[in-house]
This record gives sequence, structure tokens and C-alpha cells, in this order.
Amino acid sequence: MPFDQSVSHCAAIALERLWPTVAKRYARHKNRHRLPVFQQALQQDFAQLYSCLVDLYGAQWDFYFHLEQTLVKAAQAWMDASDDHRVYQAEHNDWLQSEQTIGATGYVDLFAGNLRKLQSQIPYLTDLGVGYLHLMPFFDVPEGDNDGGYAIKDYGKLNPRIGTLAQLKSVAAALHDNKIRLVLDFVFNHTSDQHQWALLAKAGDVRYQAYYWLFRDPAEKAPYSRYLRDIFPDKRAGCFTWNEELQAEVWTTFNDYQWDLNYQNPEVYTAMCSEMLKLVDAGADVIRLDALAFTWKQPESNCENLPNAHRLIQAFNAFLRLAAPGVVLKSEAIVAPDEVIKYISADECPVSYNPNLMALMWEALATRQTKLLIAGTQARSGLPADTVWVNYLRCHDDIGWAFADADAWSVGINPQDHRYFLNQFYTGQFPGTFAAGVPFQADPNTGDCRISGTLASLCGLEQALLTGSSTDHAIKRILLMHGIVLAFKGIPLIYLGDEVGMLNDYSYRADPNHHNDSRWVHRVRFANTGADQRSVNNSPQNQVFTGLVNLIELRRSHPVFGFGDVVVLPSVAESVFAFSRTYQGQTLFVVANFSERLCQLESSQCLRLGLMDSAVDLLLDQPLAPSQGLELAPFQQLWLLGV
Repeated sequence: MPFDQSVSHCAAIALERLWPTVAKRYARHKNRHRLPVFQQALQQDFAQLYSCLVDLYGAQWDFYFHLEQTLVKAAQAWMDASDDHRVYQAEHNDWLQSEQTIGATGYVDLFAGNLRKLQSQIPYLTDLGVGYLHLMPFFDVPEGDNDGGYAIKDYGKLNPRIGTLAQLKSVAAALHDNKIRLVLDFVFNHTSDQHQWALLAKAGDVRYQAYYWLFRDPAEKAPYSRYLRDIFPDKRAGCFTWNEELQAEVWTTFNDYQWDLNYQNPEVYTAMCSEMLKLVDAGADVIRLDALAFTWKQPESNCENLPNAHRLIQAFNAFLRLAAPGVVLKSEAIVAPDEVIKYISADECPVSYNPNLMALMWEALATRQTKLLIAGTQARSGLPADTVWVNYLRCHDDIGWAFADADAWSVGINPQDHRYFLNQFYTGQFPGTFAAGVPFQADPNTGDCRISGTLASLCGLEQALLTGSSTDHAIKRILLMHGIVLAFKGIPLIYLGDEVGMLNDYSYRADPNHHNDSRWVHRVRFANTGADQRSVNNSPQNQVFTGLVNLIELRRSHPVFGFGDVVVLPSVAESVFAFSRTYQGQTLFVVANFSERLCQLESSQCLRLGLMDSAVDLLLDQPLAPSQGLELAPFQQLWLLGV
């Protein structure tokens, strides 16, 4: 019989050899009774971790040392966990699909001031219906420009203005008591140049210099640099920064103070596993992987979306499955649609942003045409089992036009020209636009840019208030956009402040730490959003807030919005977007008009959509006969539940 050299066989042998070390290490631990359960978990999931690490590091002379270290870290997390720490207990992730899961995201300091005050805001979040809260990074960062918290010095220490680690754990516990899951960022492509590892590297420690990409010979850098694109072209050219202390160029994809980690060094992977566990210990239920597309470097490539970047994420997933099986990973891959989908699986990231839907909805709002929205979502809405989209309209970042060129060409649109039009439209330069956006990272060579701005300002509320004109269409646009993400399959995500019609804040231009980053135009303090006006009848804030709360309550009242399958329906009218949701024999149709013009759908058009003879519009709470024809007012949406 031939010797079995399969990965599963080798993993079993490796585990057999490594387990005695782990068992002996924790034989006298106060929680040693957990060892048999942990061993069962290893027997189920260790092979996946082993497979990933062999692919990435199997050729390294000290591979088995790092494999053992990884296993010990997972065991340490398991053994040290408190008895009530729920993320160490595996559970089915049904909550990801549930109609009850409404997401919100924002900065602690902008929304509440600090963690102590955030805890007092939990009733506001529960009243809004939030069950998933993503807090932007609030860990220790350098003073001044720190990329909005994404240049992290230490995951074990918080920004003192935000609070303490103990306060974070208290907030996490309070959120959990109110059935709100906590999402935290894992900035794992890079560290701050003030991180302890970087400081040691600059001090001459060769071990920590190997944690980063350093080039002293231009010839060594050339196979990489010639293929890389400029991420922030209006700030600087290239992805490398000269460091006087090291007398070397450091790989800095994003900003000169963010040093890219060298994941070809297995010690970096094991060290970052420890950093990730700090988020778990703080109370994270979901860990968002920041800038994951850039993590693996390979010569003669653009170093984006490489196969080993996926393998690396799978390795983190496999480690987390052993160390904290109740935590899931979330992808932040703001890349081309065909690349986004590659990060989404139970073995990689079960949760992912949906940049395709976001970009296409803004495109449809500008053009009043839905053909690209339909084409781009019909083939790109399905996901593997046990995974879910996070559907969003705005976040802390900019809007990029991440639709597929092939989708645009398929409906007769030149994608390059169209992106130029959208940039002109949303920065207020196109005649007749309603939008008040600000360009972000405009490329002086190509004229390309991305868009900053609050949802309300991009939907026309700012312009309407400045000119004294009617706010009716702007408010309807805001509610239409929110209505689509609330009705579509996935977790809907609200950028905190958008629920009260938050407008652009241009004061960032006078702040020396923010003036060159237009994203701060929509990073507004909640106290400055006019949220206190949400209870004033007929104020714009009141109309947006009450309209959105009504949409949320309706979604949470009907399971079809959670587990129901989604089908994007064909085009029947220029401005109409329609899709269906089906669950346990119940069917819901969403029909939306992306235009300020009245849209009359004849019975033949309604039959093409497959609309039923009898339904209740949940939004108006009235019966309709959809198959006989429908009338859609400007920016109106119908949620038609079959009866």
C-alpha cells in the first residue's frame, strides 16, 4: 500500500505530534477541563489551518516551530477565556441572515464622544433597531494625521480620549445584553510607523526589520514597484517611503506613516494572530479585515488580490475557528466586482461589503436609469451558503465607481466616460445636478476621482435647503436608497448620522490634520447633525428619521426580508428597479422608481415582472392588484407582499 502523503494525512500526523506539547503545557491550568473539547475542535478544524500554513510557509526551515506557536496561541485563547465569553462557543450564524439584523457604523468620538457616553447611547441604537454595530478604529494611534484611526500603534491600548480597554469590554457586554453584535476593525496590512515593531526595526533590530518590507537596493525594489498603482495620487507618487534611520525605502502602500507588513515571514502571521485575539478578548463578534487585497506581495505583479492573499485570509479564518469559533470575519475588498466575490466563503470571509450594489444605486440615482443597476446585480447578488452581503450606501470612506466594465458595455455604456460623468454629477459640476459632493483623491493626470459627502448632501437635501427650494424630492431619494438596502438580501448598514439627514461639514478644510482628506466632510459629529430636530414635526430630520424607522420596523416584522431568496427582475421601464424575495411560500416584490417623473406601469409590464394579482403594499398599508398595473410617484417604492 503506497504511503499516504495527502494534506489531511500529514495534518493528522502533525497534530498527533504536537498535541502532547499543548496538553502538557495546560495540564495544570485552572480550565484544564476544557482540553478534551479543544482537542475535538482540533480534530475537526486543524487540517484546514495546516493546509493553509503549508501552502504559505511550508518551505521555511522553521515551519513546524511556527505551526506549534500558532496552535499554542489558539489553545491559550481557549483556556484563558472567561466562562461567559460567548465568542468561544461555536454557534450557528443564523443571525447573519435574520431580518432582525440591522447594522450601523460610525466613529465612537464623532457619535458619542467616548466609550462611556457611547454606553449611554445604546437606548438610541435599540430604538433605531440596530443589532450590529461597527465601530471605527479607536486604538492607540499617533497624534495628527493617522488615516482616521487606521495607523495603529497598539491593539492592546485604546486612544485615551476614547476610553480604556476595561470600558470597551463594558460597552461590549452592554451591547450584547441588548442583542447588538460588535464589529471591530483588524488593520492587518500595515502598522503605524510608531508601532513597537517599527520602532525596534528603526533601532536596528534585524528580527523586526524582517516584519516589514525594506529595500536598500533599487534593483530589489524594481520587480515590485513597476507594477504598483498610486493609491492616493494627489498626496504622493509611488508606494515606498525613504526612512533615514534605516537608510532604506519602506513599503507604504497607503501613507508614509503606515508600514506594510511582510507576510512572507511566518513570524508576522503568528504575531498578528495574537493581535487579532486582542479584538476577540475586547468583545468583537465580527472582525473586519481592512485592506485585505494588498496583504501579499509578489514580484512581477500589482500585489493586489493575489492567490496567497486569499490563502492568508483563509489561514486567519482557520485560526479563528480554533481560537474563537463564535467570531466571523468580514471582508473589506473595495475592488472590482469579480474580485470581491472571491473573498466570500465560509472558509474565508462569511461577511462582505457589497460595493457593487452601493455604486450602482448611486449611478441609477444620477442617471434616472436602472439598466446598469439591473445588469450589475442580476449576476452578482448570489453568494455561497452561510455567507451574507453587508449592503450599504455610505461608510467612513469615499464612494468609488466599483461596477464592472463588462456590465456597463453590456447595456451600451462606455465605463470610462460614465465614471467621468458620475464624478462630475456628484461633485456638483454637472448642469442640473442635485448633489453636493467633494472629490476625493483626484488624479491630476487622469482626472479620475472618488466621491466624499454625506448621504443627504449627495441626495440633494443640502442644495434644497441652501436655495430655499422644496426638500420633498431629496427626502424621497434618501428614503428610496435606504429602502432598497433594507429590502435587499443581506445586512443593511446605516452610517450613523444619515438616519437624521446629516449634511456635509466643510470645517475640515481649516483643520491641519484633515484639510487634505475630503472624507472628513462626511465624518461629522453627531451633535452637529441636527439630530435634536428629529422630533420636530415636518423638519427634514424628522421626515428622514421617522421614515427610516418605519422602514426598519417593517423589515423586522417580516422574515422574508431576512432569509428570503432574492431575484433581480428584468427591465420593464427606464427608471424602474424591481426584485423579489421568497421565503417559506411567501413572496414579496419591491418595485422602485429612480426618477422624479411619474411612472405608469401597464398590466403587460407588471406581468413581465411576475407580479401577483393581489398584494398589500407594506409601506402604505393598503391592498393593491399589481398585475393589473401600477402607478409609481417620483422616487416611490412599493413593498408588495402577496396575500
